[in-house]
Amino acid sequence: MGDFSFDLEDGMRRLRIALVSPYDYAYPGGVSEHVSQLDRSLRDLGHATLVIAPSSALPGTVPSSHLVPTGRVVCVPTNGSVARITLSLGLSRQVKRIMRENQFDVVHVHEPFMPLLPFLVLRHSDAANVGTFHAYSGNERGYQHGRWLLSRFSDRLHARIAVSETARSFVARHFPGEYAVIPNGVDVQRFQSAAPLPGLVDGTPNVLFVGRLDERKGFRYLLRAFALLRRSGVIARLIVVGAYGPAQQQRYESLVAALDVPDVVFAGYASPDQLPRYYQSAEVVCAPSLGGESFGVVLAEAMAAGKSIVASRIAGYREVVDHGVEGLLVPPSDSLALSDALRRVLADRELRLELGRRGRQKAARFAWPLVAERILDCYNTAMIAATGVPDRGAAAPPLEGSRSAQESLGPPVL
Repeated sequence: MGDFSFDLEDGMRRLRIALVSPYDYAYPGGVSEHVSQLDRSLRDLGHATLVIAPSSALPGTVPSSHLVPTGRVVCVPTNGSVARITLSLGLSRQVKRIMRENQFDVVHVHEPFMPLLPFLVLRHSDAANVGTFHAYSGNERGYQHGRWLLSRFSDRLHARIAVSETARSFVARHFPGEYAVIPNGVDVQRFQSAAPLPGLVDGTPNVLFVGRLDERKGFRYLLRAFALLRRSGVIARLIVVGAYGPAQQQRYESLVAALDVPDVVFAGYASPDQLPRYYQSAEVVCAPSLGGESFGVVLAEAMAAGKSIVASRIAGYREVVDHGVEGLLVPPSDSLALSDALRRVLADRELRLELGRRGRQKAARFAWPLVAERILDCYNTAMIAATGVPDRGAAAPPLEGSRSAQESLGPPVL
């Protein structure tokens, strides 16, 4: 363990924390967003953090002064999507230097079993190691065939977190042990206080879809449901927001043309400042995923914004939304049921408002200050397991003589 955690007057300590993500930090995604928000929350509490992740962005273009880009990004198909990870030669040497030079108190690895960066970090870490498991998939072959190898890295974890009971049960079937179930966090205030986008508030009700256009997100079923909705005489607009490429957009624009459905707007990527404004411009948020979802960040964001929800009745979503309480849940792949639920919500203003009100109340459970405190409790557990000495992080001023938290960690080793 390093000597960079300084005792404070109240007996607490300021921790040096590495946040490790296997995914391209420059590309929008649920894990990267989680790491970014956790990073900010831990720094707000006074801790010194360093994000270690691959990045496809040019040096200096990612808005994070404390990101250490590691390795070259490659695209690998996984779980009905494409994972942007690093498999670079020389990565082990780079990771070993980062670990040696920074001497972290806690190393928090997200998706510990995703090659290759998490494996190398756990191999070279002498800190208290914490792993967060985000994923859920019906395909367990990777765990089954790689169990012997993965168990070597699982044994390096001093504390484990799963973002939902769905995620916990998925990984615990193959790697039993204690897992703290701590949900993904949401910047509740940012989604509550945003103003609608003027161009979208024109009297036409908006149905909002947020996410990539991967097959498992079920967007084609939403398109068919929206076509049924419009043919039944309901006037509405479908807004599609997400980090999807031109090929995906063209594919679904062709389907829009084939279905002859009007008022479908492909808005593309929305910046963190703009995204809450899209939520506030919507009457209902629709998440028609087919499966493979461990939590449903979109649902939590919709609830924070006070919006009604129509979503698939799949494992990860059922943990976030109670049917008839914060939203309506329908069978996956069922465009007719999806259309009927959307019609019901759009036709009943009082129902929309009540679902949104209850959602706003539940969203408080996912507020980042609360989530970050629970994660710090896991850091304490890990440090006890690693050293036998209890410890607890707390808010603290910057280190004496340093101009920024990045400088307090020392220069990143590239």
